[in-house]
Amino acid sequence: MEPLVLFLLSGFVSMSAALSAGAINKLPDEQKPQFALQRSGQLWVVMIGNFAALTLLGAMAYGFRLLDWWIPLLCIFLTFPVAHLVLLQPLLGHVRTLLVMAPLVLTSIAALYIYW
Repeated sequence: MEPLVLFLLSGFVSMSAALSAGAINKLPDEQKPQFALQRSGQLWVVMIGNFAALTLLGAMAYGFRLLDWWIPLLCIFLTFPVAHLVLLQPLLGHVRTLLVMAPLVLTSIAALYIYW
């Protein structure tokens, strides 16, 4: 697999899942989804966010190792957050984005492990 494609896909889904998990945690209790009000639901949101953040770190290390240094740097500060805030967050919302991106984060972990 092309290193740029793997970096972009794994970094984007990881950033999106981490941002969605953080946004769900910051919602007031009256706006949180029903599952996030329970202790086990909060634990799942935090765990998905942590796995996504660790996967993002792995994707960044992969990007810095195999790509020019400015590509991962630009993506982490500009491209990934803007794409999440402009495309996914208004289209799906925080909860659906988290639910869609969580399995993709796990797939990204496996892909980074295999192709590294």
